[in-house]
Amino acid sequence: MALLVVRMRGTVNVPYWALTTLKNLYLNKKFSATLVPETTNYLGMLRKINQWVAWSKADSDIIKILIEKRGKKKSPTLESKDENKSKSDYKGIDELVDVIVNNKIKFSDQNNIKPWFSLNPPKGGFKKNTKKQFSDGGILGNNKELLEIVKRMV
Repeated sequence: MALLVVRMRGTVNVPYWALTTLKNLYLNKKFSATLVPETTNYLGMLRKINQWVAWSKADSDIIKILIEKRGKKKSPTLESKDENKSKSDYKGIDELVDVIVNNKIKFSDQNNIKPWFSLNPPKGGFKKNTKKQFSDGGILGNNKELLEIVKRMV
């Protein structure tokens, strides 16, 4: 199962160790999102930066919505068109979503789409505090309501 990770807090007063972890996850600015596999390494990274991000298990519906509406293609760099065609292994969005959900490939390893999504602030605002953990009545950390928030952010 893939995890949807969204950076909820900004870039000011973030320590260096947290900045490097956020950059490794492609979360360089506020309201950027990415998909990571649910492994112990990634869960350790998320626990380390849980004051700045929220995460939840992603289902295939939200992954498809994110790729269709917010997915950006990588720009071709000095490669011919024939090479780009051979790199696209998936016939459609549904096949790519299925591969990501089943952890057959990391989202950052595929060649067609940038490994992050830029989201808007949620329509209607946040219903809970953005500076507290989910267990304390906020939205940060392992958030079970994140999918509804992300649907309002797309």
